[in-house]
Amino acid sequence: MATFPVTKRGAEKLKQELQRLKSVERPAVITAIAEARAQGDLSENADYDAAKERQGFIEGRIAEIEGKLSAAQVIDPSAVDAGGRVVFGATVELEEEASGEAVTYQIVGEDEADIKLGLINISSPIARALIGKEEGDVAQVQAPGGVKRFEIVAVRYA
Repeated sequence: MATFPVTKRGAEKLKQELQRLKSVERPAVITAIAEARAQGDLSENADYDAAKERQGFIEGRIAEIEGKLSAAQVIDPSAVDAGGRVVFGATVELEEEASGEAVTYQIVGEDEADIKLGLINISSPIARALIGKEEGDVAQVQAPGGVKRFEIVAVRYA
């Protein structure tokens, strides 16, 4: 099985979700199934069907998270020393050449990406364009509106 990168923060979020699913969600759905069974005829019991469907979702998500955690390569961005190059976990300050707009992104794993928080997926077009570049370099990104050029203002590992 191939490994995939995840930051320490991302791995911790996955562990917390797994703990919640196992200790809160799973027991709650088991109780809901038992209550629905107690109502009698299961063939026309919508509560039972809904609880079984929810149980299937929870068990699937538990299996998915356990699989991801077993294949995860946890990377601590603050321990990375890439000599100023953009790598996984790096926080990059950019300036769009056309508009002068400044943006800051951290390159993270697929499960932690949230553009509103400035967390971009390692496999996104902008992250792929930035990887390996250094401060002062220009990255070209193919965006839906055409090619955008970003100058790398700063690279931090935090």
